[in-house]
Amino acid sequence: MSNSNKRDLIGAIKEKGKNLEAEMSFFDHIDVLRKHLLRALAVVFVLTLGAFYFTDFIFNTVIMGPKNPGFWTYRMMCKLVEMFPQLGPDFCITKIDAKIINTEMAGQFTLQLNSCVMVGIVLGIPYLLFELWLFVKPALHDNERKSASGFVAFASVLFFVGILFGYYIVCPLSINFLTNFTVSPDIQNTFTIDSYLSSVMTLTLGSGVIFQLPVIIFILSKLGIMTPAFMRSSRRYAIVIILIVAAVVTPTADPFTMMVVATPLFVLYEMSIYISANIERKRNKALK
Repeated sequence: MSNSNKRDLIGAIKEKGKNLEAEMSFFDHIDVLRKHLLRALAVVFVLTLGAFYFTDFIFNTVIMGPKNPGFWTYRMMCKLVEMFPQLGPDFCITKIDAKIINTEMAGQFTLQLNSCVMVGIVLGIPYLLFELWLFVKPALHDNERKSASGFVAFASVLFFVGILFGYYIVCPLSINFLTNFTVSPDIQNTFTIDSYLSSVMTLTLGSGVIFQLPVIIFILSKLGIMTPAFMRSSRRYAIVIILIVAAVVTPTADPFTMMVVATPLFVLYEMSIYISANIERKRNKALK
């Protein structure tokens, strides 16, 4: 075998070794990520089991709350009418005329199970974010770790603020509108419990996810994908998108309800611009 052939063979072996090493490193990362996710899943499972102990409170007080005319949101709306009569008597909600039924043999058992799982997931989000942070942290530089040290707390606070906003604002307004809306007086509104629970979960969790916008912008800005100049120039398009998202999250034709949902999103967008500008300012300062 000639010297050139030997060198080619040795080069091919080295290249193969590098590829195997890269593949092993990739699978090692996957294995580490799997362990983090399993720990998070275990915490969600424990929280779900704990939620079974509070089933009556979770179902009767929390889940069925937005259907009750005595719900906090409806009481505050009536107080607003007392303070500002120009809002009109219709703004004060004292009756939600809707019947919820179960049409499945195991419907109520499934309802209890799904409710507890939902509570376990919501309460387990901070720990899930913590495990994701532990997975990403070793790959960051010291300055990046310092700047992102409050990621878990910030994202968790935004998530729970979004959950509260969805539960106390989006949910009751949407449920009141949908349960009282009729195309014809000959059609009676009767809803299945699955449909009701699905609406509560979607509106509440959806709001929590949407409130993660500043976190997403922070990550994209760190990667250099998003800039404050682009966000400012795209503000008019963002307004349209926010209004569309608000219309989807609140399946109502009531413009007041849509604006109640859209206003915090406008605030989140402006907050995201500030975060992106702050990251860009620090980046430019480091380059000088």
